[in-house]
Amino acid sequence: MIFENRIAAAKQLVAALSEYQGKHPLILAIPRGAVPMAKVVADELDGELDVVLVHKVGAPGNPEFAIGAVDESGWTYLADYAGDVGASEKYIRNEVAAQLETIRRRRAQYTPVREPIDPSGRVVIVIDDGLATGSTMLAALHALRAKKPAELICAVPVAPPDTLEKVRGNADRVVCLSAPINFHAVAQFYVDFPQVTDEEVIAILSASG
Repeated sequence: MIFENRIAAAKQLVAALSEYQGKHPLILAIPRGAVPMAKVVADELDGELDVVLVHKVGAPGNPEFAIGAVDESGWTYLADYAGDVGASEKYIRNEVAAQLETIRRRRAQYTPVREPIDPSGRVVIVIDDGLATGSTMLAALHALRAKKPAELICAVPVAPPDTLEKVRGNADRVVCLSAPINFHAVAQFYVDFPQVTDEEVIAILSASG
């Protein structure tokens, strides 16, 4: 399955999530790419939009390859292969500290005048534009589970089957439109997949606030 762009993918997710219409779900995007998608889902399901701030921990010499992720509290998920790609304890400490600083900066930028929306007791749907290793989604789900939502759902257009298996144990439900075996990168399943900027994120969240 190839998606025209993030908005087209989001509309297909809306159809798969239609049973949550009328339940005022909290739609949480993993920035930045998922924010425009989450806005579509929130609008169509009459939900509430916010972000869940997590950040990947990149591999030495290859920052785009996730060896783990950190959430806003500092809790860190590390993949079992982190050591195999040369990530020492010192490297991981420094990388986690750097990504936490990115998270703090984004929180100050994205929601400067309000607290994050409380997910306690809510139907919470976490959106990303796709999963590769699943590290950031796992960190997001862990952070949210601690806040006791009524139901915690992971919703993505595309992810490889082995990643979906890792994620399933951390969510009450996983909605994924396509789970191809020949998975190399999220971008390969989109015709148009531009970077989403901080400015776009701020504009979307400001309009929704």
